[in-house]
Amino acid sequence: MKITVVGCGDAFGSGGRLQTCFHVETGTRRFLIDCGATAIIGLNRLGLDPNSIETIFISHLHGDHFAGLVWWMLHAQHVARRTTPLTVIGPEGIEARFVAAAEALFPRSTQVDRRFALIFAEFRQRQQSDVAGIKVTPFEVSHPSGAPPYALRFEVDGLTLAFSGDSEWVEDLVDAGRQADLLIIECYGFDADVRYHMSWRTIEKHLPRIGARRVLLTHMNAAMLKNRQQVTAPGVTCADDGMIIEI
Repeated sequence: MKITVVGCGDAFGSGGRLQTCFHVETGTRRFLIDCGATAIIGLNRLGLDPNSIETIFISHLHGDHFAGLVWWMLHAQHVARRTTPLTVIGPEGIEARFVAAAEALFPRSTQVDRRFALIFAEFRQRQQSDVAGIKVTPFEVSHPSGAPPYALRFEVDGLTLAFSGDSEWVEDLVDAGRQADLLIIECYGFDADVRYHMSWRTIEKHLPRIGARRVLLTHMNAAMLKNRQQVTAPGVTCADDGMIIEI
């Protein structure tokens, strides 16, 4: 499994980073975890073909995690000339939120006949879905966004990849990340928790309970980026845009 960090920034682009988006390649499958507003920019920079991506998984409905779907739709229609179906799976109400965002930004854009099928599906708490051999289980976390926010646990080809989404600490993060081959976890601050987010000091306390083999810290604010050299725990890495991790 090959994970490419398309964007690992917070909502404000701290450190010049793009918004949240991870590209995952395993066997013949290609999918995204989250699709921040800068996703197409990041894919272009890295030479990753949007048309090869079959599924996009969305953790929660904040713009820096799902708004890239709007530009994705336009790019697919007018630039990439996509013809194969795209499945988007996210929290309850994701299709309505997508349509509202697209119509606000590009009026009548969702009313155009598309060359490709755009299929929406919704997560249900702790109910595993199987999407073309990708098993994904959502765990509700704490990050108000107008719909249930989720941490996501992926199981594919005998490997486990977990993603916290955005959240303050909740116990379900232990089950979401338990013994994962790679846990991608938001680490907004260094030593001070911001409401509905986590800091490194909070994460550090809980990592032994989670037991993930490798940990990637993402969604870092300016204070966390300034102190990233102080993260020296074994198996823990701070993300950078363009980074590639193979598990």
